[in-house]
Amino acid sequence: MFDALVTLQQRAALANPLAGSDKEIAFWFHSHLTQNFVSLLRTFSFFGASESIGLTLFCLVLFFLCKRWWPSLLTLIVAVPGGMLLNEWIKVLVHRHRPFVDGPFVDWSGSSFASGHTIGATLLYGQLALFIVPVIKGRRWRGLIIAAATLFVLLVGFSRIALGAHYLTDVLAAIFFGLIWLALCLVVGKPMRRSRYPLSANMIEESNAIFVPVAEASEAPTNPLG
Repeated sequence: MFDALVTLQQRAALANPLAGSDKEIAFWFHSHLTQNFVSLLRTFSFFGASESIGLTLFCLVLFFLCKRWWPSLLTLIVAVPGGMLLNEWIKVLVHRHRPFVDGPFVDWSGSSFASGHTIGATLLYGQLALFIVPVIKGRRWRGLIIAAATLFVLLVGFSRIALGAHYLTDVLAAIFFGLIWLALCLVVGKPMRRSRYPLSANMIEESNAIFVPVAEASEAPTNPLG
């Protein structure tokens, strides 16, 4: 079993076409780190930290529980914590070493592939965008929400590379895995959203909107006065 795992790791390393760029980018940032730069990067990295993601999830779970939006609650739990647990399994399977174990400003432990901070940010902000965008009417606002979610993910990914915690391919893989997992959750959860009220339907329902079925709308209205 161990020999098979080592062989898998060696094949993954040989199959990486960006191995040279990985090392060049990592060494360049590591040689240009300063205390002020590190402080800025850690601020960016916080948006993908387990503490910030956990706090955001806690608030969202409480909100969905109060609203009794069960499909949205289930989707959130499966999409974000579920995807992060899957990434941990990938880390154990690949077991790639970090670019730098220690340095003047950083001290890392654990495996490198794929970036946990980046996939956490991709899952959380991506799922939030999937919740919010369908209930926003203005195309400009939809674009701003998608741009904001993308910016958070890119800032987190950039900070992990610049801090020496991950290679470029670790971050790219985390974004890819996160998007695939969100798409899978979106497809699998489609029947549940049809049979029950999703987040967008709950919001519309609470706005006291009145829906008239198409079949009934085509019929002539009945005069209540006879």
